[in-house]
Amino acid sequence: MKKNWWFLAAAAIFLLFGLVQLNDPDPLWWTVIYLAAAVSYVGYFFGLSFVRWLALVGFVVATIWAITLIPPFISWLKMGAPTIVGSMKATEPHIEFVREFLGLVLLMAGFGWFKPWRRHIGRY
Repeated sequence: MKKNWWFLAAAAIFLLFGLVQLNDPDPLWWTVIYLAAAVSYVGYFFGLSFVRWLALVGFVVATIWAITLIPPFISWLKMGAPTIVGSMKATEPHIEFVREFLGLVLLMAGFGWFKPWRRHIGRY
């Protein structure tokens, strides 16, 4: 079966996201979850069986974590959605919360692509 190199590209992107987290105020959990996403894509590329479980755990963790950030995200929307990219330094509390929420949504999409709730993850 032909291997899809896009999985390795996605893994590289999640790996870079994880490495960028190393200078974050709370790097440990962010680095771990982004690296888990990268490992999922590499594992899928090589047809490893643990991908389903890693993706399922990652999806559940990212979803629960994102739910805890919904109130600050809604507060940000009520503020008129001021910019969160004006500076890399989070000068206002909402900047960090919104960036974290959006990062978790990205992780949910990344893990969710595998549809880990299905019994078997086949090749797409």
